[in-house]
Amino acid sequence: LLGTGMTQFAITIWAWQTTGIATTLALVGFFTAVPQILTSPLAGAIVDRYDRKHVMILSDLAAGIATIAFLILYSGGHLQVWHLYVISAFSGAFGAFQFPAYSATVSTMLSKEQYGRASGMIALAEAASGIVAPISAGILLNVIGIEGIMAIDILTFIVAIGALLMTYIPQPHLEETAKAERGSIWEDSVFGFKYIFKRPGLLGLLTVFLLLNFILSFSFTLFAPMILARTGERANSGL
Repeated sequence: LLGTGMTQFAITIWAWQTTGIATTLALVGFFTAVPQILTSPLAGAIVDRYDRKHVMILSDLAAGIATIAFLILYSGGHLQVWHLYVISAFSGAFGAFQFPAYSATVSTMLSKEQYGRASGMIALAEAASGIVAPISAGILLNVIGIEGIMAIDILTFIVAIGALLMTYIPQPHLEETAKAERGSIWEDSVFGFKYIFKRPGLLGLLTVFLLLNFILSFSFTLFAPMILARTGERANSGL
């Protein structure tokens, strides 16, 4: 979370300095979100079928490859705006597998009594990284540059993958009858939608979240361009 947040901050600075257009930053978010939306239904079904540790490692590995691609293109002076769109789409597609695999792993490793505490700790970690990552990137940007920040991000992926390799993650046991009755990946993906639409309360809650996120996305998209436009040359130093 921390390394990725720092890289996203640095890339935002670079994109703004290169184009000075808010649309560029919005399109980066667009090309990240669309692949996630398209692959998320399949991601849940795939996580249920395959080793969750391997799924998380693959997701982290893909994100690390995306950062390496950024680093190579930037260091060689070849990084262009359209590269951001392509790499963001690649990272977003594989990132869709991370959350369901991680959530399912937490529920497998902990008892039901510990779910609330674990959820709180996860939320705390996400919020803390959202605060620390931009501050750290802003300080380090003028010291080690974008290349250094990306190198830190790559290092965090190596640490994360190493931690996953050393951690025992139990897999849910399915009886042979359950395996035989299980449908295809596509059928399992559609089942999630059927489950939601049959429960009006859950559907209403998700609709509220959808509308809220849709409205807030306008503000979130404009925050970075507004701040960078007002700071002017200070953005070059990451302040």
